[in-house]
Amino acid sequence: MRSQMKLNEVVPWGRTLEEYKLMFNLSEADLNTKILGCGDGPASFNAEMTELGCSVVSIDPIYEFSAAQIEQRVRETYETVVSQVKQNAHRYIWKNFHHADELGEARLAAMKKFLWDYEKGKAVGRYLNQSLPSLEFANHQFELCVCSHLLFLYSEQLSLDLHMDSIHELLRVAPEIRIFPLLKLDGETSPYLEPVIQELSSKGFKVQVKPVAYEFQKDGNQMLQINW
Repeated sequence: MRSQMKLNEVVPWGRTLEEYKLMFNLSEADLNTKILGCGDGPASFNAEMTELGCSVVSIDPIYEFSAAQIEQRVRETYETVVSQVKQNAHRYIWKNFHHADELGEARLAAMKKFLWDYEKGKAVGRYLNQSLPSLEFANHQFELCVCSHLLFLYSEQLSLDLHMDSIHELLRVAPEIRIFPLLKLDGETSPYLEPVIQELSSKGFKVQVKPVAYEFQKDGNQMLQINW
C-alpha cells in the first residue's frame, strides 16, 4: 500500500475532534496521551488537538499531496458525496446531523480547519505520508492509536491478511488500538471482525467490542478496542 496513490481516486471527507471523542470514547486522560491517528485524511482532529496542546501524529497517503491539491479534490467531490448521502439517507441515523446538507457543512468546516493547519503541521511532522501495513515508527512510539474509517470499513477492498498485518503493526507502535466503525461501506458488519477477534484473543491480547456514543451508519455505534 505504499504510496502510488492518484488523487482522482480519493474522496476526502473530514471529521472533527468532537466526532473522534464520540467514535473512540476518548476521555480527557486519553486526549493527553501520545496519539497516532491512522487514516485521518482531512480531519480537523489533529489541528484541534494541537490547539489544545495535545500530541497527535496523523498518517494517511493523501498527505503526499499539497494543501492546494487536496482542497481542489474536496471541491471536485463534495457535491457528489452529499448527493450520494441524500440518495441513501435511509442507511443513516440523523441524530448528530439532521440532514445531508448539515452533514456536508460540518465536513467542509472540518476540512477547512485541516487545510489551514496542514502545511505547518506537515513541516513539523504531524502529518505523515505513511500507510499500513508497514509504518516508519519505533516500537511503542505512541500510547494510543485510533483508526478511523479504514480497517473493516473497506473490507471489500482490503484483504483479511492486510487487516491482520495492519493491526499487528499498530500494536507494535502502540499498546492500545481503537478501530471505528466495524461496518463495511454497505452497512453490514465486516466479515473480518470475528476472525480478527479470535486470532488476537488466541495470542493473548485483550480484545473488546465496545459501544460508543456516535452512530451515523445504522448500527454503526461500536468500536473495537485492543490492548496488550
